[in-house]
Amino acid sequence: MWEARAAGGRAAELAAWVRSEALPALRGPAGPERAEVFGAPGERVLLITWWAGEPAAVPDPPSELLARPVHRWSFTSQHVE
Repeated sequence: MWEARAAGGRAAELAAWVRSEALPALRGPAGPERAEVFGAPGERVLLITWWAGEPAAVPDPPSELLARPVHRWSFTSQHVE
């Protein structure tokens, strides 16, 4: 999971950057099986990806779009129904 807090009033721009730059950078033969972009309160943008193998790093957005550094978490599936 990748999460960034946008600079004031720039959440839409940050989400657009994720769709136009970050997602294409992840695609390819070993790209994610699934990817979703979410908006959250506090001008946060989240990108959640599902990988069959080792996940690729999401590039950092331009600093002027950010209110603070990006946070990244890796999870391992425990249960699916």
